[in-house]
Amino acid sequence: MLFAKLLTRPVIRIPCLCAGMLSFILSITAFAGSLEVSPLKVILDQPETTQQLLANATTKDGRAIDVTRSARYRSEDSQVATVDELGLVRPIKDGQATILVEHEGSLLRVNVEVTGVDHPRAISFSREIIPVLTKAGCNNGSCHGKAEGQNGFKLSVFGFDPQADHESLTRQGRSRRVSLASPDLSLLLRKGTASEPHGGGQRLESDSLRYERLRRWISEGAPYITDDAPDVSRIEVEPLEAVLLARETQQIRVWAIDTAGNRRCVTTEAEYESNATNIASVDGRGFVQASDIPGEAAVLARYLGHVTACRLTIPRPDIHFNRPPESNFIDRLAWNKLQRLGIEPSDLCDDATYMRRVFLDVIGTLPTAKEARAFLSDVSADKREKLIDHLFSRGEYVDYWTMRFSDLLRVDQTKITPAGSVAMTRWLSRQFSENRPYDAMVRELLIAKGNMKSESPAAYYKALDTPELLARSVSQVFLGVRIECAQCHHHPSDRWSQDDYFAMAGLFSGVTHKKLADGGEAVVPVAAQNLKHPRSGLSVPAKPLGAEAIDFGPYDDRRIYLANWMTADDNPFFAKMIANRLWAHYFGRGLVEQIDDLRTTNPATNEPLLDELAQHMRLLRYDLKAFTRTLLSSRLYQLSAATTTSNASDEQNFSHAANKALPAEVLIDAISQVTGVNESFQGWPEGYRAIQIWDNKLPHYFFRIFGRPVRATVCECERGNEPSIAQALHLMNSPEIMAKLRAPEGRAARLAVEPNTSEMIVEELFLAALARYPNGMERSAAVDVFTDTHDRRETTEDILWTLLNCKEFLYNH
Repeated sequence: MLFAKLLTRPVIRIPCLCAGMLSFILSITAFAGSLEVSPLKVILDQPETTQQLLANATTKDGRAIDVTRSARYRSEDSQVATVDELGLVRPIKDGQATILVEHEGSLLRVNVEVTGVDHPRAISFSREIIPVLTKAGCNNGSCHGKAEGQNGFKLSVFGFDPQADHESLTRQGRSRRVSLASPDLSLLLRKGTASEPHGGGQRLESDSLRYERLRRWISEGAPYITDDAPDVSRIEVEPLEAVLLARETQQIRVWAIDTAGNRRCVTTEAEYESNATNIASVDGRGFVQASDIPGEAAVLARYLGHVTACRLTIPRPDIHFNRPPESNFIDRLAWNKLQRLGIEPSDLCDDATYMRRVFLDVIGTLPTAKEARAFLSDVSADKREKLIDHLFSRGEYVDYWTMRFSDLLRVDQTKITPAGSVAMTRWLSRQFSENRPYDAMVRELLIAKGNMKSESPAAYYKALDTPELLARSVSQVFLGVRIECAQCHHHPSDRWSQDDYFAMAGLFSGVTHKKLADGGEAVVPVAAQNLKHPRSGLSVPAKPLGAEAIDFGPYDDRRIYLANWMTADDNPFFAKMIANRLWAHYFGRGLVEQIDDLRTTNPATNEPLLDELAQHMRLLRYDLKAFTRTLLSSRLYQLSAATTTSNASDEQNFSHAANKALPAEVLIDAISQVTGVNESFQGWPEGYRAIQIWDNKLPHYFFRIFGRPVRATVCECERGNEPSIAQALHLMNSPEIMAKLRAPEGRAARLAVEPNTSEMIVEELFLAALARYPNGMERSAAVDVFTDTHDRRETTEDILWTLLNCKEFLYNH
């Protein structure tokens, strides 16, 4: 087993982060003296309103950078307004004041006008108290916003039902949460500041404006005011985009704009979240800190149910980018992004790596030793392109992609019966065998009807048997829109409301199941009805997400309208979703992650590329093979997994190939193929491969520990791919693996008894397991092991065991 230490081919290189810190040190340069501050006039009209100032300075090389937290601030009349060291202006009393902002010898004045402090207007619970509760985390799902509340106190999630929240605060719990006579003794304040024991810990500071707003509201009688003041219609973030060098910072400002066009700074009241904290983190005041890892991050800002995002780019400076050749538009757009970030792409992978990679990605099957020899000895310039076409024609392509889509469509034999599983599996198999256009396949699934045991997608409507479940599953799988949150409240990170959720679900309200004489079931369209809003009780007109409502007739099959809308060329989600799904499969990560969570606040790492891929999918009329050929023919797909100094820490821009763990089914098939011994599956004939097994509940220990999904959800995340100790121990020590290695009819036994030299045996094992020839050191070390022993078969088994347990075998790289 010592041979394991001699495998020299690297799979993963540990990144070096020193370059980022060096670039940060080098970026500290003198300023040219130019200073900009915004806004230069501030109006504060309530005691608890604030205004965040933004300060930018220009360096000598002409680059504008944020200096909000390094500038110095001073109020010339602190009796009217104050400013803290972070540039936040607060009102004290009505009047006029001037804020001085100084940086590197430059000085600017900001005029401040304070009104409405001496005689403030009454506080609006829905517009001003709800944001305080949300910012403090009181109404999120892990605190009092959970379905059952917390410790007898329940709030609506993110304040989607302010009237119920007001009732809960002021009347429930024997009205003890607010004390109108002594506001400071209110439980809301005492527990929030942790002056009284509170399971959630301290959520408010007693000297904060949020505390003062809550206290003033209680002192006013804790009313629920309904007035004619315009509602917030949207929020804007400033800056919308920014480029930061390593370790640089950026202060974000958020504006709330109401229906009358009025703007108010809500920077301290908004919530913030970064989608890539390893690249840029953000605190509760909207202050962003870039790391020394190049890439892009989106910082989400949320306020009163509205969301927006600030895009941040962190390039690696002083990198001389040599543009590699381009095979197609994918390379052009990828090189554009990498050049902007200062990240060099890795070199092309060798033929052996490409062959193994494309075999596993396209058909979920390893190349045989014979196939590996033939490809490696082929000297034709177009052999990679010919290999792609060959793989598309193989039966394993159909088996593998039938398996992948069975996971997504929840072909669960417990839920839809074994007969239904066989029917859907055969239908899917026919789609991929005929290379049916993806949009036609989805259309047939959406409008399916008839016997669920027939070779059709009708059983899909048994796996998902309610309008609500159908709406959120179809939306997530085919549109990449997660609307499940909107079932109970406004989506916290997207624009979808409860109305949108039940409008989408209403498209499936006319689907029912009919019992058949043979005991089976059929999908039957019936008269549909609009669903009712769970809070208002009003009927919600059925419509797809973001589309206009339509006046359906009582017997119209609403699913036909949905299918037409979904597959139309101007649909903003459909083509983009399948393009991102396929990209994630072949490149190891989606352009959008999670791959089925497309939204403005979760942008693609390369938006021009995703847009072009979606357009390419439409131009190809949803031909999945043709689209896949474009992906596999790009130089980007063919990059090596070996990293360079500049791209070692890159995990989102595809500057080098990703190391992808083999799925459970692919791995057990690969072990069986390399050892030459088929896996036995309970109740299945000898010779069936794991990627052909439609029974998702087949009891098999290997499937369980290597993360085969049970098809309980439509999320790709159900498939486990994280390594574990149980996996390692099973591969090294399990009786099942050892039996394959030592089987009399297996590869090791056959090679040992045939008239092969030790060099020939080593070469055959490497080709079978790793699809490549051993390098000089590996060949020499393995041959030496044969020299030191008299048992050829045991030595052959040991070398094969080593190969099966190395990272190069267990990962597609």
